[in-house]
Amino acid sequence: MLVGGELVDARGGERYATVSPSTGQLLAQVPFAQKSDVEAAVEAAERAFPLWRDLPLSQRVATLRRFIAVLEANEVDLALLDAADLGSPFTSMRSDVRLACELLDYVCNAAGEVKGQTLPGTGGNWHVTKREPYGVVGRIIPFNHPLMFAAAKIGAPLVMGNTVVLKVPDQTPLSSLYMGELIRSVFPPGVINIISGDGRTTGDTLVRHPRIKRIALTGSVETGRLIQRAAAESIVKHVSLELGGKNPMIVFADADIDKAVEGAARGMNFHWSQGQSCGSTTRLFLHRDIHDEFAQRLKARVERIVIGDPLDPATEMGCVVSKAQFDKSLSYIAIGLEQGATCLTGGGRPTGDEFAEGHFLRPTIFTGVRNDMRIAQEEIFGPVLSVLKWDDEETVVREANQVDYGLTAAVWTRDINKAFRTIDRLEAGFVWINGSSSHYKGVPFGGYKNSGVDSEEGIEELYSYTQLKTVNIVLG
Repeated sequence: MLVGGELVDARGGERYATVSPSTGQLLAQVPFAQKSDVEAAVEAAERAFPLWRDLPLSQRVATLRRFIAVLEANEVDLALLDAADLGSPFTSMRSDVRLACELLDYVCNAAGEVKGQTLPGTGGNWHVTKREPYGVVGRIIPFNHPLMFAAAKIGAPLVMGNTVVLKVPDQTPLSSLYMGELIRSVFPPGVINIISGDGRTTGDTLVRHPRIKRIALTGSVETGRLIQRAAAESIVKHVSLELGGKNPMIVFADADIDKAVEGAARGMNFHWSQGQSCGSTTRLFLHRDIHDEFAQRLKARVERIVIGDPLDPATEMGCVVSKAQFDKSLSYIAIGLEQGATCLTGGGRPTGDEFAEGHFLRPTIFTGVRNDMRIAQEEIFGPVLSVLKWDDEETVVREANQVDYGLTAAVWTRDINKAFRTIDRLEAGFVWINGSSSHYKGVPFGGYKNSGVDSEEGIEELYSYTQLKTVNIVLG
């Protein structure tokens, strides 16, 4: 772990194993941070804060640009670690490193636009506002894009003058820990601290720490609720949450079917994360007039996806991250069949000896899904897509909104009036018209309902890592 500029083990020597999801083989023994380790990381961040806060913005930006250069120089090694530890394809993990660099570049460019205001005077008095950092920020990231989240999600708090304690995912810690080794000399000691461990001990201690005012999580709804509750039991904190989704993709009869089929496959993130993505469009609403043709063409499309060893550059889809996630996906496949849905393709392991040991699942598509089925209502976080048939616009919008989530949504049609009429009524924070899956630099990403609080990836994220101070200049 990286604490106070030093590479350290847990003080008590506690460790846990991380294994390859594709082979089941041990990859490493990882430090397991206990309460005293979290305390040491927070203390290091506190000591570093005054100097980092007082650095001119240009110097903080220059430091982050050196950080970007280190990531670029070590792209292959970082991607290999993620492919081995997570099970996603090496080529996708290389894209994750590049995406992290793009997002860091954005915050470097946008930081100068985070400003205070000059307000109307009262009498002879002047009133201005200024933005100041919180201090120590706690950042908790999920397993599905380890390096990308570890690198990109510390950019906004750091460039705004905060110091950071980053808690890495216990399932996929290796690339984040290696990143700490690589950037040890880039940042002043204690500005960024990287710790590993579980949620119950390490994460909970970080969230409850009385000297951390700002907490940010990317994770599940269940974890988000626990963090809100735990954070409130120490001091009043600013907590931002980017959580789960059960996201609709609505295809009208006039849509470009070729592009929409590709959009449905890409929207499921089979290639990027084996469906383990909160933004995946896991509910596909097909108009009755195109349902049968579309479903068959989508079946053929996903059956062409090359499943294989995550380290092989030819692999397009790897394996899910753990046995728990593998078993969860299989259980939902069984539930879908029990509740009367039809498994159009997938439903289990790929054939072949090379898939016998790892947590490999074929892309699975269910048709005949009703909106009240569990596979249409609950987030699976695996390669399982539910297809629903519709013929009434009011009904499909109502059904699309009948979940507790509201992260993403997509609408496919050639009619711009239909498109805007539909997206205006969808309860989601990030929507596409004739698109899916893609994020864009500088464009805010966040959810409605149980899918989160605050947004990320835009300038709003930078503002969220500052506090507003009003200065009254009394001249009378």
